[in-house]
Amino acid sequence: MKSEILTTMTVAIRHLATAQPDFETAFQRVLHWSAETDSAIEQRVADILADVRTRGDAAVLEYTARFDHLTVGGMAALELGQAELQAAFDSLPAMQREALESAARRVRSYHERQKQATGVSWQYRDEDGTLLGQKVTPLDRVGIYVPGGKAAYPSSVLMNAIPAHVAGVAEIIMVVPTPKGEKNPLVLAAAHVAGVSRAFTIGGAQAVAALAYGTATVPKVDKITGPGNAYVASAKKHVFGTVGIDMIAGPSEILVLADGSTPPDWVAMDLFSQAEHDELAQSILLCPDAAYIEKVQAEIDRLLPTMPRADIIRASLEGRGALILTRSMEEACDISNRIAPEHLEVSSHEPHRWEPLLKHAGAIFLGAYTSESLGDYCAGPNHVLPTSGTARFSSPLGVYDFQKRSSLIEVSEAGAQVLGKTASVLARGEGLQAHAQAAEFRLKDAAS
Repeated sequence: MKSEILTTMTVAIRHLATAQPDFETAFQRVLHWSAETDSAIEQRVADILADVRTRGDAAVLEYTARFDHLTVGGMAALELGQAELQAAFDSLPAMQREALESAARRVRSYHERQKQATGVSWQYRDEDGTLLGQKVTPLDRVGIYVPGGKAAYPSSVLMNAIPAHVAGVAEIIMVVPTPKGEKNPLVLAAAHVAGVSRAFTIGGAQAVAALAYGTATVPKVDKITGPGNAYVASAKKHVFGTVGIDMIAGPSEILVLADGSTPPDWVAMDLFSQAEHDELAQSILLCPDAAYIEKVQAEIDRLLPTMPRADIIRASLEGRGALILTRSMEEACDISNRIAPEHLEVSSHEPHRWEPLLKHAGAIFLGAYTSESLGDYCAGPNHVLPTSGTARFSSPLGVYDFQKRSSLIEVSEAGAQVLGKTASVLARGEGLQAHAQAAEFRLKDAAS
């Protein structure tokens, strides 16, 4: 009876049109999402971080028992050895092993190319013989957080660990919650394939604290990457400065620019692909064809009852989704730039016509055959992307997030005669006499 009722129900997703007089007001309501963390969560996270920093492993064990319902005799029981990761990989069906390895190869290949383009040291000498340059070095040790509560994400292991490995990071420490001790073999196998150094079955704010501060068992890292729930996001904000972090991720997003040439059921399912993450995920369609938008709505209504996570998808689409009629594809591109979405699909028969107009997006998927889900798993580019409009100033996770740059300066005697005078004038102008004299002492005509 329930399924029969569902098939006749229309998903009450917003329908907007840029030509409407009140479009701006309605549009802003669609985009509004507060990134503020609940004050109770903030306080609880602060307490957990302080406790782990003080009591180390004992606190981690206590919180793991409380939140993951996993009680063990010591931290050794929470560490996953390389043999267990290998065994998990060997236990998988051949199809899953091959899919993991294929995805890992593509992700590694992409990030190897990225490293060649951005991760190189360089130097030159100017006319005075002064050497100037940049030295690129990898971080020593990083921590990757892999969600493990409502769902398991082996793809997150690949996307975080492989670029770190390519960058040259010596140690990659993975933490993943395993509620009630249930380990997902695909996640463990992904850790094996991606070259994770050590792995612990801990999660939440306590895992972030253990990575940031170190315990007797969990080594302190230099940077923490990977998505998590509100507690994890809050903890990453708190420890930033003690360690580096990649970003504070908000709910997942997809924006589809459609010209009406793609089968409408494909677009409907692409909107579902992000809506199924959680109720706060956002799925938006921008299209200049009103009849096509109605076809997509019809496919949404038809397909939703077939989805296992239908309740989550419905809540997401009705709460934060929108089907927006634009005056043109050019206007759709302008609106897309204002949104700066995490995932941007250009579902058009001529996607390269519109791509030059698109400035802000975490990842751009060109053409009807390029579903966002391919980027999530196996295309090659990283799926850890900026959300909540931060693509205006942020980039996908990459090799560069696991490297740092040191400036190289070697001033020749001749160069010191020129630079020293300039530095002296500027330093004295700032009232910093020692700065000035440090430069002046190296001038040939300086008083002895």
